[in-house]
Amino acid sequence: MAYEDTLIVDHIRKTHATELLSEREKHLVGLAVTMTRGCQVCTKRRVAKARAIGITDDEINALIAVTAAVNSGVTGATARVAFGMLEEEQAAACGEVCSPNPA
Repeated sequence: MAYEDTLIVDHIRKTHATELLSEREKHLVGLAVTMTRGCQVCTKRRVAKARAIGITDDEINALIAVTAAVNSGVTGATARVAFGMLEEEQAAACGEVCSPNPA
């Protein structure tokens, strides 16, 4: 059986039909997501669409900077939590022996 994307396409169409975001906002969100996901082909298409509706290269570059900053913040926070989890595991495995205040 061939891949059937009707449910996904219908969902995308319904989601994009919202009037709560402008077309400009939808394009900027879409571009930020495709850059974050690392799809060069999708990003190229999104940049072309953004330019077609009047979003300037300066605005796209500002979006790239904000997207990169948010992603770097998430990367730092993820690493911080991971290190904390490892330290907790190590302390739990060590028990009283590693305690700063041994009994």
